[in-house]
Amino acid sequence: MNCRVVVEAAVPVYDVETPDEAVRIAISKTGEMLNPDLNYVEINMGQRSCPHCGEEQEPAFIAADESLVALELEMTVFNVEREEHAARIARKEIGQRLENIPLDVLEIEPIDEETDGDDTDDSETETASENETTVDEITSDTDIGEREGEGEGEEVLPEFEELIDE
Repeated sequence: MNCRVVVEAAVPVYDVETPDEAVRIAISKTGEMLNPDLNYVEINMGQRSCPHCGEEQEPAFIAADESLVALELEMTVFNVEREEHAARIARKEIGQRLENIPLDVLEIEPIDEETDGDDTDDSETETASENETTVDEITSDTDIGEREGEGEGEEVLPEFEELIDE
């Protein structure tokens, strides 16, 4: 079974004046800590609400130019037995890179494997065709460079020419 897991993180940010600035810095800081190892984790603004009245609040709480920002980190965990197993894996993977940042699992959603497999096949096909285009462009650039080198009387790859002669 595959699961999509959403984890809430409380990211501290220093020397900020507005909630928007705090959120931008928190997302950037979190992205730096997660990349390149966990570049597949999606980072979104968290949602906070007043515990008494239920009113929506900014995702950042600012006091004395310091802020605590609520972020939601979403990742897909593959080949798990239960939802609890997926939650433990997500918390461990994300928690290893985000030192001293508290995490709380918000949501665990099983993913339909048939739908997920179809999407993966399409994206792999698109990526393959993009790679073929890149290879063709590189090949054509190399051919042009070799033709220019031959016109000037320079040997482009002497080792290659020696192999052909043998």
